[in-house]
Amino acid sequence: MTKPRKVVTIFCDGSSLGNGQAATRAAAVALLGYQGVWRAVGDYLGNATNQQAEIVAAAVGLESLREPCRVHLFTDSRYVVETMSGRFRRKTNHDWWQRLDKATSRHEVKWEWLRGHAGHLAQEAADRAARKIAALGQVDEEILRDAVDRVGAFDPAAQ
Repeated sequence: MTKPRKVVTIFCDGSSLGNGQAATRAAAVALLGYQGVWRAVGDYLGNATNQQAEIVAAAVGLESLREPCRVHLFTDSRYVVETMSGRFRRKTNHDWWQRLDKATSRHEVKWEWLRGHAGHLAQEAADRAARKIAALGQVDEEILRDAVDRVGAFDPAAQ
């Protein structure tokens, strides 16, 4: 008999400053919530597009889970949600999708789109952290702590 999977909520966002230009700086952040406890993970990507950063944001959240989980993943990227739900065909970014597919493989994931910059507490915290890490050029634990502090005791079920 297998034990029940933990139910985890992930809010993620990617940011690419200078998207499409030579000096692009991109980052990805995921906020993970489990039973009212939040933590943040991030990845500095360097030269990557906004779409690639959005893909990695979902991947870093899923990769940081230590065991198979049931995940409700929120992103403001329709590109990620529609592609992972099978409604968009993968024409580009194949290496990036491969990373997300691998990260997803051991979890049961429900993909949900949220409108970006619409005042959603956790999504805004992930967005702000991703932009700050991209601007800084490296993952900074203080930025990730600030994102967690912004979320505080947020209960996604109450939204």
